[in-house]
Amino acid sequence: MSFIALITLVVDDYDKAIAFYTGALGFELVEDTDRGDGSRWVVVRPPGSDGTGLLLGRAKDSAQRASIGVQTGGRVGFFLYTEDFARDHARMRAAGVRFVREPRQEPYGTVAVFEDLYGNLWDLLQPAAQTCSVRQPG
Repeated sequence: MSFIALITLVVDDYDKAIAFYTGALGFELVEDTDRGDGSRWVVVRPPGSDGTGLLLGRAKDSAQRASIGVQTGGRVGFFLYTEDFARDHARMRAAGVRFVREPRQEPYGTVAVFEDLYGNLWDLLQPAAQTCSVRQPG
């Protein structure tokens, strides 16, 4: 096993989720395939990435709907790395992304916390060169 290919994110509506992740976050829509049963296989990921993608899965029942936005128990659960924090932070703000913690410098890099359209918490992070321990597969 060499890397994690997909992580499922439970959403309430495919098209609304695609619009947020491709519009506000600037991700690429990698796949959107109708599965023939009312569900779709929808994958998005950061542009140019050949690494882990998000599988946007529409909630099918009340238990899944209850998990939307709290899939990580209120903790930051997703980490979006950038090579240009100022550029991406400004672009995301202009696109309406809500930052819940302002940018700050940490020993590991520059970071700010934002919410996706469901309230899941994400770090936007430009790692300090010497502390980057996560690399893209390939």
